[in-house]
Amino acid sequence: MFSQRYCYIFTHFILIFLSLVGCGPSAEDSKIDYTPIAVSDWKVSTPDAQGLDPGTITKLYCNAGKLETIYSLLVVKNGYLIAEGYFNSGSVKQKSIMASVTKSFTSALVGIALDQRLLSNIDQKMLDFFPELASQISDPRKQKITLRKMLEMRAGYPWEKTHADLIDGLFSGLYPPLIEKFPLASDPGTRFHYSNMTSNWIGLIIARSSGISLKAFAEKNLFTPLGVKVGEWVQDVEGNNIGCGGLHLTARDAAKFGLLYLNNGKFNGNQIVPENWVKNSLQTYSVNEGPKKKVGHFRDIGYGYHWWSAKIDNHRVNFAWGHGGQLIVLVDHLDMVIVTTAYPYRKEYSRAQWKNEKAILKMVSKFVSSLT
Repeated sequence: MFSQRYCYIFTHFILIFLSLVGCGPSAEDSKIDYTPIAVSDWKVSTPDAQGLDPGTITKLYCNAGKLETIYSLLVVKNGYLIAEGYFNSGSVKQKSIMASVTKSFTSALVGIALDQRLLSNIDQKMLDFFPELASQISDPRKQKITLRKMLEMRAGYPWEKTHADLIDGLFSGLYPPLIEKFPLASDPGTRFHYSNMTSNWIGLIIARSSGISLKAFAEKNLFTPLGVKVGEWVQDVEGNNIGCGGLHLTARDAAKFGLLYLNNGKFNGNQIVPENWVKNSLQTYSVNEGPKKKVGHFRDIGYGYHWWSAKIDNHRVNFAWGHGGQLIVLVDHLDMVIVTTAYPYRKEYSRAQWKNEKAILKMVSKFVSSLT
């Protein structure tokens, strides 16, 4: 009897403790406000009006409030902004650095350039756009690298973190000569290697093909049609906007880009990105063979044209993913976009950084997993 009594008391104590620290139904949870802020750039609605359980959304925002580095969390359903929250000094007007989410924007600009016939096709050779390097290439395999393989992250160039000199080169600018300097880690087209520099070269290809800067091309053909006002887009030492990262956006503007892709390249009835480009971009061409192939509920993580893909239980998702926890997640069959922005951890790759980034990924994937 003595042991049973104390077992009961201990169990009761644990249940009380979990109710206090968890995100289950409670008086405290009822105070969580995720109502979208009244700004005219979005149609707004409520979770229940769009077929979602408000309690599920409350739990999501309760979990977000516990994260140390998250700035914003937005949920768009059926074209309506249904939930919006800001944390840790984040705000509706804050333009966050989107890190590698920028890559998905760079990919969209390739599709637009193809549609305008500034590019012939994505099987053009990389070196066609850098004729000044033709006589300098010592590795004949680089002659075979195409724009397609660059978009798929199958060009053969390694992830920069694997070599200190590659990291230095990534942030130093003067990118074209690095096509020759950087060694290949595998034959082009044979393996997935996540390479920031490859995205920078794609950005240069767009700029050279259009005759204007990457940002100017984006503002004319993508941002202005979306009603997006871009902040800074980081430049290299020669003044080129970098294709791998550095784009600054509000969370709401990031969500517009997600909605654009959810609607096959259309926004407010206008075809901004070609429909076939959107569909092809969201396919899976490469399999992530690295240590991050499973994160939270994300499984079978793959890569399209600068977009990630994954399964979350029975849900297939695509997502733009940036260092620190910048995310634009598309759940196509639920007509849903989820956006997070967070502390960017610029040039920092540490256990603490990955712990906080992973916490955001786990939160989002757990939420998607709970949906039916």
